[in-house]
Amino acid sequence: MLQKTIQVMECSRIFSLPMSVLSWLAIFVYALIDSGNPWYGILALIGIGLVHLGTNLIDDYFDYKSLIKQVDFDKAEYLKNSQKTKCRYLINGVMKESDILLLSGGYFLAALLIGVFLFFKCGSGIMYFVFAGAVIALIYPFISRICLSEIAVAAAYGPTLFGGVYYVMTGTYSKEIFLFSMPTMFMTVVLLYIHTVMDFEYDRNEGKRTIANSFDSPLDSLIVLKILLILAYISPVFLCIFDIVDWQIFLVYLTIPLAVDLYKSMIEYTTNPNSLPERKWYHIPMENFEKLVEHGEAGFMMRMYQSRNLMIYFTLFFTIGIILSLAI
Repeated sequence: MLQKTIQVMECSRIFSLPMSVLSWLAIFVYALIDSGNPWYGILALIGIGLVHLGTNLIDDYFDYKSLIKQVDFDKAEYLKNSQKTKCRYLINGVMKESDILLLSGGYFLAALLIGVFLFFKCGSGIMYFVFAGAVIALIYPFISRICLSEIAVAAAYGPTLFGGVYYVMTGTYSKEIFLFSMPTMFMTVVLLYIHTVMDFEYDRNEGKRTIANSFDSPLDSLIVLKILLILAYISPVFLCIFDIVDWQIFLVYLTIPLAVDLYKSMIEYTTNPNSLPERKWYHIPMENFEKLVEHGEAGFMMRMYQSRNLMIYFTLFFTIGIILSLAI
């Protein structure tokens, strides 16, 4: 039973949940300071996490269906790089297509039940956010193939998540929340964009069109990464200008060296994917790194860890800034 549970969690890519949890944390703290209901906020997090996992599975399912239609698709060759092959558990037969559909359906159904409960407790306004989240989750596997994955993630982790959590906790809408969501939203999109840059050739070979592989080379595509990072660090200024929070929010600027480090690391990766930057103390955590080195996957995963850790540190400093600014 335990082994099966672990397998299900791995297939659902549970390691990606920090994207949802940390984004939720920022708006949860903000709404809590605004006398929000913490229990409804926590229930919303469970629903958000379920939708996240369900979307991961549906995305893998349609990627798999696209792959097997390719005449020259070679399972053995594709499985050589286990980190980049998201749907490897389908390709190697660990799980069947019907299992994936059933599991994702279970995630979505459980999230829907939470949405219905919050509808009766918090009001009909929650359905706007539930509907938006459901639409993004269901169409993501298709729009991610036409350069819209970053737009979908921005919508999901920006106004939809922040607006929905704030509504269930306080029972009100707030235009300020959409501006408030931007710093962490941009940093979440950075995490996704890093992945698409490193999947430049894989996505092209699968017929998947992304913003990154619209450029002539992975190195050229880093201009978008630079813009996203700049936007993430500029947006807190507007939170102060519009008097949403105070200067303490600039604690996020402590992570600028990590952002510069990540950008330089990606430049190195685009010229030599097997390169490994020197590991510094601020690169932690990097779990199972020695094993990744042994399997030849460290170059890819080190950049994923760097971008994930940047998002973690940025959001934590952002949340601390909210507390210092509004609660003390």
